[in-house]
This record gives sequence, structure tokens and C-alpha cells, in this order.
Amino acid sequence: MAESDHQEMFAQHQARMREIEQDELRAASTRIQEFKAYARTRGVQLSDAAFNYSPPLGVTASAPGVLRSLLDVQPNGRDGLYGWNELAKVLRPGPSEGCLKGPDFIAMAHPSFRRQMHPHGNWAPRFIDLFWSFNSLGLDKSVALDEDRVRVDLDGMGYGEFDTWYGPPFNDDIASIGLGNVKLRPPSDLSRVRVEMFFASAYCIDIKWSQSGNIKTFQALELKDESVLTSLRGVPHHPARYLHAEFDLAKGVFRHFDGAIQYLTSAEYFARRDSDFNMTYKHTWHVKPTYQKVFKLNGTITTKEWVELSSHFFAANPLMFEYFNGDYPGHISDIVEKLRALPEEQW
Repeated sequence: MAESDHQEMFAQHQARMREIEQDELRAASTRIQEFKAYARTRGVQLSDAAFNYSPPLGVTASAPGVLRSLLDVQPNGRDGLYGWNELAKVLRPGPSEGCLKGPDFIAMAHPSFRRQMHPHGNWAPRFIDLFWSFNSLGLDKSVALDEDRVRVDLDGMGYGEFDTWYGPPFNDDIASIGLGNVKLRPPSDLSRVRVEMFFASAYCIDIKWSQSGNIKTFQALELKDESVLTSLRGVPHHPARYLHAEFDLAKGVFRHFDGAIQYLTSAEYFARRDSDFNMTYKHTWHVKPTYQKVFKLNGTITTKEWVELSSHFFAANPLMFEYFNGDYPGHISDIVEKLRALPEEQW
């Protein structure tokens, strides 16, 4: 297909999506006016421009900090996370995972859980539905919410996308895992396009195990290719998913597990991506990026549960599967071998 034809098709698609959005907003006009009136009682003034529609999200209202104004629960002042038990006092499970429903609006999980961490994308495969349903006796669960948007079409369902992605098997003998750093990278002979398609645009995953007394600590940082950017206060940053967990060797379970998104400037990104956790915390030049914590679990977490949540938090990145399993998922291995067998491929 010629480039001009591709551009024309894309323009037609965009025009059609705008038509659909306007149709949906007109159909929801009564509900929008009702929500405006409700928002005014909470001190929030919303214009028509604040309302949008997209298939993954439905009809939403956007304004800086709108959720905090509408919600009778505030996040923890230290990490910005909302306690699950506190949320349950004022909201109930929504029409789908990632949503919590009140009488006047639906709160949604933080945009970093969406595909490519894009605010208008659907949820990245599996983590949100696993986290939403995750529960155990005495568990203290917290999550980051989208504070700048709420959904207002209370009965809409949106749509879901389902990927074939499974948590990998893993040797659960955490005590036997060696201490130190591990760096995982996609095959060096794959082009950027191939890495984007089959490795979720990953540049690397850094992993570190350390130990103090009976507590063994796990850290993992996923760095994307330099082309993956997001805006933070109007400035381009490189988003990096980060995990931290603490394993109690005496009890044989994880006692703490949390995740965050680090936002690296260009200088921080290029300084960090070919280094490891030792550079971050031990060298004279520290890399301390801005970060947003997005979930936290305190309590009893089994190794199986930790492996499953960890692999899905990195949103279909085969490198985490490789770490846990010693190899890529079968379908990824097959694809890589077939690509390498094509003589016309110039990587």
C-alpha cells in the first residue's frame, strides 16, 4: 500500500472516530447535564469541553484533580495510593475490572495500567483483573487511581481486549536464588520494529536480589526503547515500570509487594539503561527519577501469586517470562526463529 493511501485511510478512520464520539456525547447529553449539576455541588465547574468519549473508557469528565473533589476518601499522603478498604466504604466494584462505582460516577485505575501507559488505551493484559480480584486474609491493598478523569455513563460497559498471555512457571525456592544483578535484553539481531511488536518495545529489564537478615529483597526495572515517551507536566519523559518485593525467609512468603512508574528525563534514561541497580544506589552520581507509586500489597503473598502479578505488571514483555522460566513463551520463540530464517530480512 502506498504511503498516501495509508495516510488517507488513517484520516478517514480518525474522522469516523470523531463522528462516533459526537454521536455518543449527544446520546449522553442528559446524563452529562446531570453530572455537571452534581459536580457543582462538590465545587467543580465543568464545561462541555471537559467531556469525551472513547470505546475503552465510555463517556468521561476530565479536570485536574476532579476525583479528589468528588470522592469522600483521600489517598495516603506519603505515597498517593488509595486504601482498598477505605474505597470499599464509598464505592463498589464497577462494570469491569479497573473500575469502582459510586452513585454518581465511576472511578478508574491509574492510566499507567493501560496499554503503552496511554490514558486512552485499554487495560494492559491481565494485571488489572488479577489485582482487582486479589485477596487474602489480613491483606492490606492500595492502588493509584486516575485523579483527573471519572466515568459518567454509569451503565455503559466499554469493551475489552484479550491477549494470549500467561504467567510462567517458576522454581519457588526463593531462598536458593543468588544475590546480585541480572540484565535481560531482547535478541540483539531484532530490529526496533520487531522489538516493538514482540517485546513490547523493551530495551531491558534489570533485576536485583539482596538480603538483610531474614528478609530477601527483589527489585525489577523495565526500561523501554528511547522512542517510548510520555508527558509529565508538559515535558517528555521515559516511563519505566518498577517492582519491589520483600520475602520473609523464615515464613516462606512475601510480606510486601509494590509497583511504581519512574519518569526519567533524557539524561537520566541514557545514564541508567546500560547500568544496573548498583549505579542507582552506590555510585557517586545517583539517578533519582520522579516516580508515581501505583499499587501496594502488605500481608501474605505466595510465590505463585507474586510471579503471576509480576509477569503481568510488565504487560506482555517476554523478558520477564524468560527470567521466571528460562526461555521465551513458545509462540515468541517460534516467531523469532522464523524471522531469523528469512534471508530477505535486513535487521
